[in-house]
Amino acid sequence: MADTTSDQVLKALSRIAIPGSKADIVSGGLVSDIFISDGKVYFSITVPAERARELEPLRAQAESAVKTLPGVRGAVVSLTADRRPTPGNAPAPRPAAPHAHAHAPAPAKPGIPGIKSILAVASGKGGVGKSTTAVNLALALKAQGLKVGILDADIYGPSLPRLMGISGRPKQIDGRIIVPMENYGLKVMSMGFLVDEEAAMIWRGPMVQSALLQMLREVAWGDLDVLVVDMPPGTGDVQLTMAQQVPLAGAVIVSTPQDLALIDARKGITMFNKVQVPVLGVIENMSYFIAPDTGRRYDIFGHGGARAEAERIGAPFLGEVPLTMTIREASDAGKPVVAVDPDGEQAKAYLAIAERVQAAMAGQKIAPPPAIIFE
Repeated sequence: MADTTSDQVLKALSRIAIPGSKADIVSGGLVSDIFISDGKVYFSITVPAERARELEPLRAQAESAVKTLPGVRGAVVSLTADRRPTPGNAPAPRPAAPHAHAHAPAPAKPGIPGIKSILAVASGKGGVGKSTTAVNLALALKAQGLKVGILDADIYGPSLPRLMGISGRPKQIDGRIIVPMENYGLKVMSMGFLVDEEAAMIWRGPMVQSALLQMLREVAWGDLDVLVVDMPPGTGDVQLTMAQQVPLAGAVIVSTPQDLALIDARKGITMFNKVQVPVLGVIENMSYFIAPDTGRRYDIFGHGGARAEAERIGAPFLGEVPLTMTIREASDAGKPVVAVDPDGEQAKAYLAIAERVQAAMAGQKIAPPPAIIFE
């Protein structure tokens, strides 16, 4: 049986009319880029924000139409809210800028049923060990008796399948709700479970936003105390979507001691501050190296930069995580150190950081970790 093509999907969708308009959703420019993998079709439909709830039947109709195509095993379709006018409607007037003294409350962000707190783990740049930190922080929170899940929000470069030692495809309930994968007692969701590892994700902003919200809201997470979200590096579409549409309990920033990494970390901190997401603290990863043969400490990337930056911006400093010889091998093998070596130097650092993060999410004042000084 031949694989379904994007043209076939568009042809099926072109039969669906936009309510209140003579145009269909394809000619009206409402359908995002279409991605097809392993018999599953992914796309979003852009609608005016004020009509999103009203147009939910349109999403269901599009999903049903695509599922009837030969070779399609499932369809994941979301409405992406936008202020763009649909054909036949006049452009909505831009709201006047509020006066400087006005303080209109921000609209409430819908939560995710069963999840008490959502924690973002972010960094200003790649290569600072953010994903490894997110995984081990999630495991350290679980070690405190919490029910924890972790979401890989890096649509373009998902890494959780490898870091968590999980392969295969997740199951679906009624062809729509995804059952998260699981290992080490953590519920896990990643785009890496839905597409081949070598697939090139050529998606624009609306499709990225749609995929992210689906992995948040259309996954059977069950009851969780904390959902840890491993954010992609930088300050792009995913970060803004999470900050603006998801009720984040806060964000943790991961950096190395290097000046360049700290410069990028400041951008991430600034972004979260602008969208009123509390920065719970800063973690200095790869903080120092201890030689396994002599026990001597080496500050390969400098030392103390993240602590100083945290003090400068008034954010808590959550702790230092050392660099060890085994961390890369363990991570590549899908064996997080908190799970497989809980008494090791790195695991102890993550466990101490998790205690401070939990306290910060609860609104408690946290004491800074002691500075480690080697003569």
